[in-house]
Amino acid sequence: MFNLTIIRAVLFVFVCAALAGCASNQNRSGHTTESLTIQHFSQVEWTPLNPARGDNSPRAGTLWGDRSADVATDFLVQFKDGFSSPPHIHNVSYRGIVIRGLIHNDDPDAAKMWMPAGSYWTQPKGESHITAAKGSMNMAYIEIDEGPYLVHPTEQAFESGQRPVNIDASNIVWLDSTGGTQIAHLWGRYKQGHSNGILIKLPSNFNGIISTKSPLTRAIVIQGQLRMQFSNQSDHESLKTCSALESHGAFKLSVSSSAEQDCVIYVRSEGTFIVSNR
Repeated sequence: MFNLTIIRAVLFVFVCAALAGCASNQNRSGHTTESLTIQHFSQVEWTPLNPARGDNSPRAGTLWGDRSADVATDFLVQFKDGFSSPPHIHNVSYRGIVIRGLIHNDDPDAAKMWMPAGSYWTQPKGESHITAAKGSMNMAYIEIDEGPYLVHPTEQAFESGQRPVNIDASNIVWLDSTGGTQIAHLWGRYKQGHSNGILIKLPSNFNGIISTKSPLTRAIVIQGQLRMQFSNQSDHESLKTCSALESHGAFKLSVSSSAEQDCVIYVRSEGTFIVSNR
């Protein structure tokens, strides 16, 4: 088990005036009590992604779930500079976001398309492909909806009916939201009660509120630093790049970003989000 930091706190009490302009379905009860599980990058435990390759395998660090079990799982992958896998397939489909370095993921004969940090791709199960990395530090976030996550030879390739997606960070479509924030819809149906994945971009020096009624939320910082404020104004938690959080149940959270750069968060949830200024 990871050395998780469990934070149980009464979240910041927001007066109605601070919620002006928010959607009508936002919880206006004044405050909520939530349990957040926070996983700092320094707490991640690493194992070989493909044990059969030994030292040649990328390293994987599970955030939630279990790659060896039949459950939805989210994990980080570290690649060495110059890594290139042999052609292979997976038994399950996955989605990925580049956090650091450059990643290429495509058919074995395709020309290299190096995706920088902030890029998004999907890999259908059963389809032959290679994965390569370039840069002194390479990191990707991977999520699967079911497991176990296995690697098989291309001789076992099969047709799933799915098609791969590779979206360079420069081609991500951002929609303007409140206070200079932006949201990008990556997959799923962005509606309450439906699974979906979105990117939320908070501009530098942002100071506001993020709230949701989603029964389950998992998020990871892709870029920058996210600072979360609780009821006691001296009580806060800072999540750096590659750090993650999980929440069971609706929450309303006071957040801010650093002055140095925008903060980009990937959120996997069962509902929609409201972002507003404070």
